[in-house]
Amino acid sequence: MSGSEIFLQQLIIGLSNGMIIALIALGYTMVYGIIELINFAHGDLFMLGSFAALTVVGLLGLDHLAAGAPGMWSGLFLMLLIVPLFCGSLNWLADRFAYRHLRDSTKLAPLVSAIGLSFVFMNIGLLWGGVPMNVFGLGRSAASPKDFPALVSNVNLLGQSAVEFTTKDLMVFVITLPLMVLLTWFVKGTRAGKAMRAVAQDRVAARLMGIPVDRVIGQTFLIGGALAGVASVVSSVYNNTIYFQMGYRAGVDAFTAAVFGGIGSLPGAVLGGLVIGLARAMCDQYLETRWTNVLVFTVLILVLVFRPQGLLGARAKEKV
Repeated sequence: MSGSEIFLQQLIIGLSNGMIIALIALGYTMVYGIIELINFAHGDLFMLGSFAALTVVGLLGLDHLAAGAPGMWSGLFLMLLIVPLFCGSLNWLADRFAYRHLRDSTKLAPLVSAIGLSFVFMNIGLLWGGVPMNVFGLGRSAASPKDFPALVSNVNLLGQSAVEFTTKDLMVFVITLPLMVLLTWFVKGTRAGKAMRAVAQDRVAARLMGIPVDRVIGQTFLIGGALAGVASVVSSVYNNTIYFQMGYRAGVDAFTAAVFGGIGSLPGAVLGGLVIGLARAMCDQYLETRWTNVLVFTVLILVLVFRPQGLLGARAKEKV
């Protein structure tokens, strides 16, 4: 491959992975924007969504079908319904029983709860990996990575070109782009979205205006969890490997993307996810993999030094 073809190939890989990171980052930034909570359990929620997706694959017997078979697309559609519902419900339950009672406490209390919940989710993933199903290796090694079956074919849509844009890459864009547009419309153009923005601006004033604050916050957790569920399905199908500690890496990337773009800003989360995805792809190709994290966090530090609110975040005055 020529230099330009290598660059284009890494651009495709970076944008595809960046879209997945952006979906996870949107869940981070929505929750932070409304209650200023850094939900460190969000990455492990994404991991549980991947395990739920593999469970659906095993229950439907999709691991016995060839990639791209007609039944695969209906199975993928079912996963995109079941897994976001599972992750959204689990995130709502986390807010209802772990975070809601701490909203009037110090900011440190819900943060510590989120870290504790992250460990709970991680250990649930470890136990889940020991389920005696064929897709989990009959549970013989719960901690080992699990192979996610190739549900979507890896056919190059560009024909004989050296640059590969596969059906998997197309799937990522077809699923994530409309979802991001729909989320933007929901937040800006619907009554529920306006209620979320009102609660994010001033919870006390919103409550005085008759807005059910707790219900709105619960809806935010539900939507953020559903986005993590969609991301877990797309990531599993795209990368074909899952493991119980994958939430840490995904969570760090998504949190970095949210801060990079401006935490609390939906367009910022998308921009940050794309930048992180591209930075990782380019660094893996032109430098060394061991330097990828160094590059990503160096860029983040520089942004925070010269623009603390992030690239698209608004500068806000601290209330005293």
